[in-house]
Amino acid sequence: MSGPLLIVSNLSRSFTPHGSDPIRAVDDVSLSVTTGQIYGLVGPDGAGKTTTLRLIFGAFRPDSGTITIGGFSVVQQPEAARTLLGYLSQRFSLYEELTVMENIRFMAEVRGMSKEEWLPRAREDLAFVGLAAFEDRLARQLSGGMKQKLSLACALISRPRLLLLDEPTTGVDPITRQDFWQLIIRLAGEQGLAVLVCTPYMDEASRCSRVSFMRSGKIIQEGAPRQLRDLLRGRVLELSGSPTDLLAQVARADPDVQDVQRFGDRLHLKVASGQSEVVQNRLPEQISAAGGRVEHLQQIMPLLEDVFIDLTETGSAKRETEDTRGVG
Repeated sequence: MSGPLLIVSNLSRSFTPHGSDPIRAVDDVSLSVTTGQIYGLVGPDGAGKTTTLRLIFGAFRPDSGTITIGGFSVVQQPEAARTLLGYLSQRFSLYEELTVMENIRFMAEVRGMSKEEWLPRAREDLAFVGLAAFEDRLARQLSGGMKQKLSLACALISRPRLLLLDEPTTGVDPITRQDFWQLIIRLAGEQGLAVLVCTPYMDEASRCSRVSFMRSGKIIQEGAPRQLRDLLRGRVLELSGSPTDLLAQVARADPDVQDVQRFGDRLHLKVASGQSEVVQNRLPEQISAAGGRVEHLQQIMPLLEDVFIDLTETGSAKRETEDTRGVG
């Protein structure tokens, strides 16, 4: 079919904790994912990413809005929609007392697949994720990264067209994260799957074809990673030297520096539009006069973290202004 495989339109869902007011977990979210695309939902814990995925999967019913997968409504045609879905939850949710192959067999037979159908697929998938040598190992004996790869193999057994991944690399080591993302990229590029992945990690967001930043249940900005970084092009300086706290203090006092964020031993300064060169020229003298030392100060291409922080702070300031003016 042509056009997006997944279409989410004006999706909202609220929850009412016992004795509390309703909480809008997902607030008017719209997005679409096409075949071969990796789409990232990016934001901190509590942003609404997981709830959005569970609504798409059909675990929750939306209060309003529509979800279609391959033209099938998740609400009105749930069984047809789910045949196109593979889902990987945030936490390992398979059976630890079963072997790797037994877990895949269970997931396949739940979907009504015969042994003649699932067994060759299972061996193909285990080879793909790098677990071919471990099919007889109990799941509880696997490392965290291997468990996630087993979960991915189970999600792939039905040959889905849309893969939903909920923070799949949380809690695994950097090498395993890299390996897992290589699998995701191959699934989208070589096998043409549409992939929707939730992640709190901006380095993972940069690997996506398209990204939506989420905050407080809303999508606050969407675009390709480079398009998003272009929102602050020419307005981010990287500063390093010593002592770092003094550098940050002096930078924040500059009238054209709008924000200062620490990235390891370096500072990122967001400057007013068109003032990057001005700040570069005067800041070293200001820091020297205060007793500090500049090792490095130059304009850089913004990171996605820079953009997300800027969008979040801009949105917060706008809401505070509206609240002060009585705009609701």
